[in-house]
Amino acid sequence: MEVSMTTPQVFTLDDLVRELHRVFEDDDVNVEEVHDLMSGYKSNPADWKKFAKFDRYKYTRNLIDAGNGKFNLMLVCWGPSHTSTIHDHADSHCFMKHMKGSLQELRYEMPDDQQMQECSEMKETARTLLKPNGVYYINNSIGLHQVENTSHSDEAVSLHLYCPPFSECCVFDQRTSHKMKCPVTFWTKYGKKVDLKKSKAEAQ
Repeated sequence: MEVSMTTPQVFTLDDLVRELHRVFEDDDVNVEEVHDLMSGYKSNPADWKKFAKFDRYKYTRNLIDAGNGKFNLMLVCWGPSHTSTIHDHADSHCFMKHMKGSLQELRYEMPDDQQMQECSEMKETARTLLKPNGVYYINNSIGLHQVENTSHSDEAVSLHLYCPPFSECCVFDQRTSHKMKCPVTFWTKYGKKVDLKKSKAEAQ
């Protein structure tokens, strides 16, 4: 897929969703074009506040658009001091845009079989304080990551795009490199709370 010389202007979240659907009409994923589109959108709480649903005890994943099965666009909402596990992305592309607050990304090497057998500590490769409206990309060939809200008092928000979508990933123990598969679920879809019991029953 060829990249156009000019990236379409993206003023609103609706503009971004529309342009992402255009980009994903083709089966090939153009990482640079998706990155440019997400960079072009400047965070405006008026656009995304209806999707911003928080939980007191853990960060939440809130689906904005299902991308016709080709991608998921979601708002991830972080309460004070909330952090993710160290995780992979199930062979998908992961784009993350910083929308609000203070977020930090920690990256780790993918542990090999020997590390896991010996229960060796995972190796941290980078620690980045995310910039406002910055867009960050990772996939399994780059490594693993963990995201945390560094504030003990304020909330944070990030916009994530995963392509293709996935329903489970692997999470890792930093001290031992042990990994296990973990289902990934949505706290809300399109602004409405998900009934997790009903969703599990439908999946069976």
